[in-house]
Amino acid sequence: MPEDRPSTATDLEPIEHGESVETIGALGEQAVLARILPRLHAGDSALLGAGDDAAVVAAPDGRFVVTCDMMIHGPDFRLAWSTPFELGWKAAATNLTDVAAMGARPTALVVAIAAPPNLAVGVLEGIADGLREGLTALAPGAGVVGGDLSASSVLTITVTAFGDLEGRRPVTRAGARVGDLVAHAGVRGDAARGLGLLFAEGVDASGEPDRERAAALRARHPRLIAAQLAPEPPVAAGVVAAEAGATAMLDVSDGLARDARRLAEASGVGLDFDGAALGPEVRLALAGAEDHGLLATFPAGTAVPAPFEIVGRVVDAPGELRVDGEPITAVGWDPYSGWDGRTG
Repeated sequence: MPEDRPSTATDLEPIEHGESVETIGALGEQAVLARILPRLHAGDSALLGAGDDAAVVAAPDGRFVVTCDMMIHGPDFRLAWSTPFELGWKAAATNLTDVAAMGARPTALVVAIAAPPNLAVGVLEGIADGLREGLTALAPGAGVVGGDLSASSVLTITVTAFGDLEGRRPVTRAGARVGDLVAHAGVRGDAARGLGLLFAEGVDASGEPDRERAAALRARHPRLIAAQLAPEPPVAAGVVAAEAGATAMLDVSDGLARDARRLAEASGVGLDFDGAALGPEVRLALAGAEDHGLLATFPAGTAVPAPFEIVGRVVDAPGELRVDGEPITAVGWDPYSGWDGRTG
C-alpha cells in the first residue's frame, strides 16, 4: 500500500475461516452489523443514513447517476492475495470510477455483502475500513448510506454507487467526433503487471494462490501489487474532464483496447492511438485490465486538462481501433472467458 494510506488493525490479517476465530455465524446479523456500521460514515449527501429501511440522499441537481458492480471470490479476487482492507478499498474504487466516467461527483454507496457463516467477523470489519478509507481518499464527502448482509458459500461484495452531475450534462460514450483528441488519465498496464506477478510468483507448486508468496511480492513490488489489489484511480478527473468540455468518456476497467472499442462503437467513430504516447509496453497498456483509468475525447484545440494525457485522435473509421494507423484487435478482460475457475 502507498505509504500515506492509513493503516488499520485488519490491514494484514489473513482471510480466516474456522471455529478458532469469532465468526459471522456465531454472532448473527444484528451483532455483526453493530460491529460494522460504526466503522463507516454516511457522507455529506446523506439526509438519513444507515439504520432505517432505506436511506435518504440529497439530489440537489434533481438527477442521480447510478451504477452497480460486483466482486466475487474467484473471478474477481483471491482470498489468499487480498487483505480485507484491500477488498473494501477496491470495491469503492471500482464503482467510484464508473460515476466519475459520467462526469459526476460520487456522493453515496450502498453495499451488500454475502459471506460464508464461518468467515471471521474481523474480515467484514476490515472491508468496512477499506470502504471508509477508500472513499475518504478518492471521493471526499461520499459515504456508505446502507446495504445488506446475507449468507452465501462465496464471499461476494456488491456496491451501488450514486453521483451528482451538479448541473452538467452527463458525459456518455456516444459523443466523440472525428478530429477529437483522445486522452487518458491514470496508469496503463500496472494492474495487469501486478496480476501477472501474483499468478507467476504468488502461487504454490500446484498453482494455487499462496498468502506467504503474495506477501513477499508486496515487499518487492509494492506499487504493482497495490495497483491490482487496491487501485487509486483518478476519480476527481471525471468532473475535471466534464468541465473542460469532454465529448465522450468511460472507465477503463476491462483493458484500454476493449473499452476504447466500446466508446468507438457508441460514437460511430474510430480511435487511432499514438504508440509512443502509450509507452514502451504498448500491448500491455492496451490489453491490461483493472487500471480503472478514464478514457476521454476532447474537441481539437482544447487544452486537455491534467491529469489527462493525449494518446491519440478520433478518426473516420466507425468501430475501428488503430495504433499509429495500423488496425488492432480489442483484447482485454471478459469474466466468462478470462476466469480459469479457480478460487484460492
